[in-house]
Amino acid sequence: MNNLFSNMTPVVKNLLIINVLFFIGSAIFPLSVRLFGVFYPDSPFFHIWQVITYMFMHGSMGHIFFNMFSLVMFGSIIEQVLGSKRFLNFYFICGIGALVLQYGVQAYEVYNIAGTVRAAQFLHFDMLNNQVSSNLKVSEADFSTLTSIYGTPLVGASGAIYGLLLAFAYLFPNMSLYLFFIPVPIKAKIFIPILILIEIYLGFADAGGSIAHLAHVGGALFGYILIKIWGIRRGI
Repeated sequence: MNNLFSNMTPVVKNLLIINVLFFIGSAIFPLSVRLFGVFYPDSPFFHIWQVITYMFMHGSMGHIFFNMFSLVMFGSIIEQVLGSKRFLNFYFICGIGALVLQYGVQAYEVYNIAGTVRAAQFLHFDMLNNQVSSNLKVSEADFSTLTSIYGTPLVGASGAIYGLLLAFAYLFPNMSLYLFFIPVPIKAKIFIPILILIEIYLGFADAGGSIAHLAHVGGALFGYILIKIWGIRRGI
């Protein structure tokens, strides 16, 4: 653990600091989640800067711990391979890619309920209390889905982190990982694909849940696409 922090690369270190500062700020000012978490584009709560700032917001201590631990554990070695500038681009593109897939899923859900991907015309927004109500005649489950999509922000660096995980498994497939919850070392090419497959499964099994599993998959997918486009060579 000491080696992880002493060998931390510049971009990883700055991302860690910014995430921690945002987390402390959101604990002091809870309404900041409404400003910096990202909403569905058709929601009146949406602002363009949220596409970036949502990656620095986290909903719980466990949420930020997993993401920052993964950033420190895998990010520095990937930054050394890609270089700082390309690594920073990789990180943000994966985070935005995660959002693109999440928006696609949400748009599909909205269309199935309202017959359009822009259902704001059927909704009433309480801007003060960050709440949504609907005048559509829909089931309770569909109403809950609509209000969640339009009134609940997406937060977290998980999409970008899953891009890093994918990159690590691709570049260093045979590197053994020693994880505290697994009693034996496991190769990156086994553990990380299993992790992504679990996210795919949960994305469909837990559709409409509070965790955007398919956004994680989107981050990994965009990470793979970038690696192939940039022609980054696979490690050993």
